[in-house]
Amino acid sequence: MNKSELIALFAKLKLHPSRRLGQNFLVDSNLLSALVRDAELLPGEQVLEVGPGAGALTAALLAAGCIVTAIELDHRLAEYVADRFGRDNAHFRLLQGDACRMDIDAVMGAEPYRCVANLPYSCSSPFLATAATLNNPPTAMHVLLQKEMADRLTAHPGGKDYGVLTVRLALRYDTTMLRIIPPNVFFPAPEVTSAYVRLTLRPDAPEPEVRKLASTLAGEVFAHRRKKSFRLLTGRYPEECVAAAFAAAGLTQDARADDIPPAGFVTLARFIQPPTP
Repeated sequence: MNKSELIALFAKLKLHPSRRLGQNFLVDSNLLSALVRDAELLPGEQVLEVGPGAGALTAALLAAGCIVTAIELDHRLAEYVADRFGRDNAHFRLLQGDACRMDIDAVMGAEPYRCVANLPYSCSSPFLATAATLNNPPTAMHVLLQKEMADRLTAHPGGKDYGVLTVRLALRYDTTMLRIIPPNVFFPAPEVTSAYVRLTLRPDAPEPEVRKLASTLAGEVFAHRRKKSFRLLTGRYPEECVAAAFAAAGLTQDARADDIPPAGFVTLARFIQPPTP
């Protein structure tokens, strides 16, 4: 769907794209085809799409033979997309609501699936953070998001973009930035550059209990990232456990949050026990 077709659709639906909701619609058909190629989709594959908008990517996913579950927050667009692709279409299901508040495990069930989406900017961070905690997470995610967010997901320890979200996603996914996307391929054009990112589920991800505690530890030290992590953690956990954990992770007791790699948080979690209630 090109820009003029989108404008006509918005007039019909009495819709004004919302900056608050991050509604920026992809209008470059060549880029759309490239994004679908990058995802290497297979016919019959289950795909979750968050924020289908007017259905440009949805149409490409269905043309690739995928079975698509789409979640759209805007009720006007949800009605339009449901009518466009058919409410009785065995390969398409539309759910109206906030993907960040939905039980995605219940929505997608126990079968393997992937997520391919032009994520609304307003929900990219909470949705990705939630996806990393699911019992049955996407085996891979190919998502368009702000480049600033992509920089955070692919950051390394010590860098300015490295933070708690970097760690929490890295506990379960390997992340690669595939493409830098300019603003002019969207309507309305956002004020920021975007990026297309691939997140692949790690076969060596730590067990759920360790992953949960590692995420908690990351949150605790990044909340005070300028302070020494050792002192922060000994305020909540036995000092002998924290000391053993830092030694096992190869960390000095002067280390701060920015110095601790995702694998370091896993090691810390394996040595530190939760505080007794």
